[in-house]
Amino acid sequence: MKVILKRFLSIIPVLLGVIVMIFIMLRIVPGDPAAILLGEHVSPDTVERLTKSMNLDQPMGVQLLSYIWNALRGDLGMSYTMKRPVTELILGAFPYTVKLSLMAAVFAWAVGLISGIIAAITQNRIPDRLFMGFSLAGVSVPVFMTSLFLQYMLAFKIRAFSLTSDGSLYSMILPAIALGWNSAGSIARMTRSSLIEVMQADYIDTARAKGLARRAVILGHALKNSMLPVITMMALQLSSMMSGAVITESIFAIPGIGRLATEAIQKRDMPLLQGTVLFTTVIVVVGNLIADLLYSVLDPRIRKEA
Repeated sequence: MKVILKRFLSIIPVLLGVIVMIFIMLRIVPGDPAAILLGEHVSPDTVERLTKSMNLDQPMGVQLLSYIWNALRGDLGMSYTMKRPVTELILGAFPYTVKLSLMAAVFAWAVGLISGIIAAITQNRIPDRLFMGFSLAGVSVPVFMTSLFLQYMLAFKIRAFSLTSDGSLYSMILPAIALGWNSAGSIARMTRSSLIEVMQADYIDTARAKGLARRAVILGHALKNSMLPVITMMALQLSSMMSGAVITESIFAIPGIGRLATEAIQKRDMPLLQGTVLFTTVIVVVGNLIADLLYSVLDPRIRKEA
C-alpha cells in the first residue's frame, strides 16, 4: 500500500509540470486565436470583444491558475471551433482510441511473443533469422509508411479491407495491424533475448539433467522466468499506443483522440489541444504507474526494496 501511495504522489508534480509547459508553449506561439477564428476583414473591436469573452485578455498567471483549478474539477474548457465542452469531445472520441489500441496490443502481443519464442528456440538458424528480420522491419519502418503500405496492398489492390474505418471491429483490423506492427517487433526482440539469457542459467541445466523434455524445460521453467521484462514492456506499450495513435487515426479517418488533436492543431483550438495533450499525458503516466506496480508484484525483490 505504501508503494502505491508513493508512486501515486509522484504523478502529481509530473502532471502539474505538463500542464504548465503546455499552457506556456501554446501561448507563445505567434498568432491571436480570436483573430484566427474570426478570419480576415474583421474589425479590431470585434476581435477585442471575442478576446474578452474567451478570457484571453487576463494575465497569463491568472489564466494558468484558472485552468488548473477547472482541470482538477474535470472542466477542460470549451472548444473554440466546435462550441462544445472539451471533456465531452474527448470522452466521445476515447472509445475509438481504446478499441484501436486494444486490438493493436492483442496483435502485437500475439505476434511478438510467438515470433520471439520461435526465434529463441531456433537460435542462429533460418527461422530465427527470418523472424528477427521481420521484427527489425517492424521496429525500423515508421507507422505512417506501414499504414500507407497496408492501405495500398490490402485495401486498394486486394480490396480485403476498407481504406477508412467506420468504427466496426472489422474496419479496425487494418489500422490495428499498422499501429501494432512496431510494438510486435520490439516484443519479439525482447522475448528472444530474455529467453536466450534465461536458458543459459544453471537451474535450466539442472532441469535438463533431471530428464525433463525440451518443451517442458522451455515452457515450464525458462519462459515463465523470462517474461518479467516482456510483461513490463507490454504494459508500457498499451499506454503508448493510446497516446500515440495520432498518425494511424488520421490516415484511416478514425474519430479518436489523435484525430481530435490533429484538428485542434490545424484550427489552433487551444482548449481542445490542451485537453487532448493533458488527457494522453494522464494515460501515459498511469500506464507507467501500472507497469511499475506490475513489475513489483511479479518480482518480490523489487517489492522488498520498495
